Amino acid sequence: MGAQQKRARDPGARRRALAEAALEVIAEVGIGRTTHRAVALRAGLPLGATTYYFPTLDDLIGAALQHAAEELRVELDGWAERLGGADDVPAELTGLVQGYLGDRRRVQVEYELYVAAARDPRLRPLARGWLDGMGRMLEPYAGGAAGDVVALVDGVILQAMVTGSDVDGDRLTAAVRRLIADEA
Repeated sequence: MGAQQKRARDPGARRRALAEAALEVIAEVGIGRTTHRAVALRAGLPLGATTYYFPTLDDLIGAALQHAAEELRVELDGWAERLGGADDVPAELTGLVQGYLGDRRRVQVEYELYVAAARDPRLRPLARGWLDGMGRMLEPYAGGAAGDVVALVDGVILQAMVTGSDVDGDRLTAAVRRLIADEA
């Protein structure tokens, strides 16, 4: 049985395919120009499938955010593992941020969905997953300053996306060190 046939018989696979397609469409045209039709086309599914599984565009965008949040959770697990074995946590965190920014398109989509959560209270719990997960991950190293480090990292990522520039690794590492030292 081919992948398309299997997906046609598996409602979970269809939902995932639509959520992934929605992320791709959002990357290309933004949330404001994302439509059920564009997502169906990208997923290779009939338009009726998008409206069957996601009756409203908000439902579809919410599913895309959920999918992105799941990917971010997996990424954070990898970050936690790398930080756990690091001799220099601030430098390792900087390297992780720089690596994360290596896929600008993905980061752009995630941040666009993140901003959508600011307007739509139903999406906030999903968007908070990144913030809360980062905070929990950093707490063993930063203590009460973990939230400050999260805010710093979040701001640095957003600034890099807006300006199209690379992160100044030395500067970020030094700032993280200062925040952690202030807590010690």
